[in-house]
Amino acid sequence: MATDSKRRLTFHRRAFLLLISLSWALVACFILFQYVRERRYKVSSLDAVLQLENVHLLDMVEGRQGLDLAPLIEVDLPDTLRVTVIGFGGEVLYDSYNEASQANAVSENHRHRPEVEAALSSGSGYTIKRLSESTSERYFYSARRGRYAVMRTAVPYTYSLYSSLRADMGFLWFILAVAAIISIIGYFATRRLGRQIERLRDFAQRAERGERIECGTTAARDEIDDISNHVIGLYAELQKTIGERDREHAKALHETQEKMRIKRQLTNNINHELKTPVASISGYIETILSNGHMDEATRTAFLQRCLTQCERLGKLLSDVAAITRMDDGREQMNRERVVLNDIVDEIAEEVALQPAERRLRVNCGFTDDVAVVGNREMLTSIFRNLASNAVAYSSGRDIFINLLAEDDEKYTISFADNGIGVEEEHLPRLFERFYRVDKGRSRKMGGTGLGLAIVKNAVALHGGEIEARNRVSGGLEFVFTLKKN
Repeated sequence: MATDSKRRLTFHRRAFLLLISLSWALVACFILFQYVRERRYKVSSLDAVLQLENVHLLDMVEGRQGLDLAPLIEVDLPDTLRVTVIGFGGEVLYDSYNEASQANAVSENHRHRPEVEAALSSGSGYTIKRLSESTSERYFYSARRGRYAVMRTAVPYTYSLYSSLRADMGFLWFILAVAAIISIIGYFATRRLGRQIERLRDFAQRAERGERIECGTTAARDEIDDISNHVIGLYAELQKTIGERDREHAKALHETQEKMRIKRQLTNNINHELKTPVASISGYIETILSNGHMDEATRTAFLQRCLTQCERLGKLLSDVAAITRMDDGREQMNRERVVLNDIVDEIAEEVALQPAERRLRVNCGFTDDVAVVGNREMLTSIFRNLASNAVAYSSGRDIFINLLAEDDEKYTISFADNGIGVEEEHLPRLFERFYRVDKGRSRKMGGTGLGLAIVKNAVALHGGEIEARNRVSGGLEFVFTLKKN
């Protein structure tokens, strides 16, 4: 099929050949018509002149039958004009050519000469470039019927006569020049049309192969340009829409698979996290039940440990519920105007209630109200979990909350402590669910491993991002953004 398309003439060439064929056929017909018309006009003009001469001669010879016609006719007769008087029966009554040929002409019957037959039947007639049988020369004959005879005049068909009867060649060359100009214009017109057709053909072939097509346009000079640009533009937009749809579908599929993976991981981690406190509670209760004579102090200690593990279970379930709500999406969030200064004040009061050995000073650097439109509960969880993380693991004495930057869309906030920080290898994984830098210490402090994961999700649901880094002066710093609206 590709070979056939290569052998086949392009649309431009076929259109140009068709246009040229029609144009030149029309020009040829016009030239032929004009040539015949002009030649006929010149022949008619010459015949009219000779017919006038015939009428004049007939006036001189009518009614003089039997007389010598030479003295009458040869008076003021031009040398180039041959005059012949022919009877209705075809006999030659007089021929002015010369005596020798006149004797030869008289012996011939002229009734069936074309011009004589036309004159006998219709009153007049002529013949162009007919060979004279009596003189063996070519003449232009013009004949007219009188009352008693046919008067025929003739002039030699010389080159000068041929030139005068020929159509005007200047007009012919003018028509040919016009035709050539039309051909040139037609070539460029069909070439431009052919380029647009080839562009549409290439577009169709590329579309059939499923290739990527950019929405490139050419200068629209006519409807064909508009159509080709519109068709290619529509297809490019369709390709773009399909591509975006496929990307969104792939993204949604990936998100669904990721959610399923996270849920499986969360379920497995919850099962793992629940085993320790449940086993501890079960062990303490079994010990109490199996030792009926246990002293009161030991029993109280065991029950206190059971209570601690129950509190840990409650906190774990609360964190799981919180992160599950965040996974359900931002559409379910109740939004309102929240002043972060108020949240920081609440967190400062909570931290101040910690035991002296775990108590940290909260230093807030907000000079003005920092307000966002969001969910108050989730925004509070950001600062509460970051503060709990600093109290439990930083070993520092201060928390620093500062506004690093602000623009029309968002705030950039820093939450830092002056503790021991975290080894660099742990920084990329701090926000993973159930990830612990020191697992033993984390469980001892009552951590669930979901605090920083909750922080990251809450920040994301408010259109921001968060990262963790070690401070140069010591301690861990969290830098996150929150959109104002």
